[in-house]
This record gives sequence, structure tokens and C-alpha cells, in this order.
Amino acid sequence: MSANNPFARLPEAATFTVTSATVADGGPWPAEQFAAGMPGGKDVSPQLSWRDAPAGTKSYAVTVYDPDAPTGSGFWHWAVADIPATVTELPEGAGDLTGATLPEGAFQLPNDTRDARFIGAAPPAGHGPHRYFVVVHALDVESIGVPPEATPAVLGFTMAGHILGRAVLTATAETAA
Repeated sequence: MSANNPFARLPEAATFTVTSATVADGGPWPAEQFAAGMPGGKDVSPQLSWRDAPAGTKSYAVTVYDPDAPTGSGFWHWAVADIPATVTELPEGAGDLTGATLPEGAFQLPNDTRDARFIGAAPPAGHGPHRYFVVVHALDVESIGVPPEATPAVLGFTMAGHILGRAVLTATAETAA
């Protein structure tokens, strides 16, 4: 696991709370949250709930990022934009290919496999533990204005000046050698 902090070079933001019935903060992903093809992996996005977002929040975005992937740029597993401010929960499995259980107006951006859905953990065997930053971003705009085919990196760049708060839950995964 590297010391890479994905927020180190971003502007400070207020904190609020995100929890999950799927995974505890700092705990390992359950098997279903691993990538298909891994033992028990089903690419099922986690259930998420959040509360106490900063005043003035007009929308949310959710991202799942692994800074420990051996790529030089990490690995984006999921990105959802334009979640209405009235929404404070995503059900487990909302990140499937259909996105049918996402709130109206919200959409998924292509992850690093170029699929607009959640893709589960798949750390290389023997690479050590990986951290998965599950982040709910509280934004000061109703729509962040990125096209659905944009990358999560473009979403992050576009959000940088609009983030009022950040709620972070970290999951872990490791594949034995």
C-alpha cells in the first residue's frame, strides 16, 4: 500500500459523514465488491448513505478510486455525477450497467475499463493491500456539466472549484500471491 493521498493536492473541504451497510470504513470489501473473475466477485457497487452535508449543497457526485493500483495514475472504479441534493443514499447494486436504481438525473461515467458502471476490486496477486476511496462530494451546482462520456479524472478536475464538502469511506482489498 502506498502513502499516496488522493486529496493531498486538492483544496481543503468541509467533512461530512458517509456510511455503508456493505463495508465498514477501513474494512475489507466483501467478495461481491470484487471484480467478476475474482473469487466471489460480482462487480456489485456498495450501499452508501450520507448525512450532514454542508449548507448550500445543490448536488452530489460519488467516486471510487484505488490510488494503489500499479498504473502511475491509480484506477477509477466508479463515478456518478449529478445526484440531486435531496438524495442521501444509493442502494447496493446501483452501479450496474443499467443504472436503473440511480436517482433521476444522475448518471455514471466510464470507469478505467471504459464501462459506465461500478467495477469491483482486482488488486494484482502479491501486490499487497489496496485502498479504495469511496467519496461523496457535496457540490455547489445542480449539474457539474460534464458529458456522460467524460472520464472520472475530468469529473474530478471540473468538480475541484465546486466542492463544498467531502465524505470519505475507505475499503481495502488484497489478493494473495
